[in-house]
Amino acid sequence: MKSLLHITNGDSFTDRLNTLNLKGDIITWREMLCEGKTLSTVGSESFWKTRFEFLNKNYKVSKSWFVEKTLKEYRSLCNHKQQDQIVLWFEYDLFCQINMLAVLSWLKTHRRHAEISLICSGKEDDSEHMFALNELTDAQLLDRYENRTVLSQDDIEYADYVWQLYCSDNPIRLENLTDFENYSFDYLSAAVQAHLKRFPTIKNGLNKVENTILKVAATEKPKSRHALLGTILARQDPYGYGDSQYERIITSLKPLFSSFNPVRISKKGKEVMDGKANYYALLRDNDAYLGGALKYNFLYNERAERILKL
Repeated sequence: MKSLLHITNGDSFTDRLNTLNLKGDIITWREMLCEGKTLSTVGSESFWKTRFEFLNKNYKVSKSWFVEKTLKEYRSLCNHKQQDQIVLWFEYDLFCQINMLAVLSWLKTHRRHAEISLICSGKEDDSEHMFALNELTDAQLLDRYENRTVLSQDDIEYADYVWQLYCSDNPIRLENLTDFENYSFDYLSAAVQAHLKRFPTIKNGLNKVENTILKVAATEKPKSRHALLGTILARQDPYGYGDSQYERIITSLKPLFSSFNPVRISKKGKEVMDGKANYYALLRDNDAYLGGALKYNFLYNERAERILKL
């Protein structure tokens, strides 16, 4: 009888998976590697030190919380050495796809003997809606489990390669990847494109996410900051950010708002939104990383859909 390990994308889906009574243990990957500096050596002491410093500084994550929630679960993963089959449960968005790459990079090094398979939710029907795992019915989840994609060695090597590029100091190498369709990752190409659009645009110094927030504020005119956050979270976007991530971005854009109750954009905000003023110099943060690259060392040219190094 083959032994099994499930690795999930978060606590809420772990709770759901427990109700399905599938064989095997479950490990929850509690990280958000799409934000902040990442090192390619997943699980190393320097990797976790770098991650804790980012989460502590930007999200006030305490050492005890980090040890209890993230490191304990990681150590549990390290202790699961005997499983022949490892099943990954992730979703289509950038948040999940980057975590998935990191997990696969770790598995490539530490679990070479195991059969690794992937279940990735996203496009599930003919609609435009992209589905999270928790939006699927029990029958759908069991069907996806029975028909999961067993990853080849080439798939795992490729995931590790994309992870190394994500952790490198130059996103242009990531931009030049063109062979996604040769591997078993249906949503990785779109996630990489979404990632590249997180670098500041030439137009106004804001990135895709920041520009979207301004646009929503201007067009929807939410009644409060809370309503603005709710409107952004309800939109279907490729990022998969949570409320704390959007809260942090909204705070960084505060000078472009004249009021949050109701939400109103300032004169400067209108100029930035229209491309008549540039916010780059005011936003620039020399400690802001996207993967291994400094966010403000690069610009995104929307017309050419290319990254430029400053």
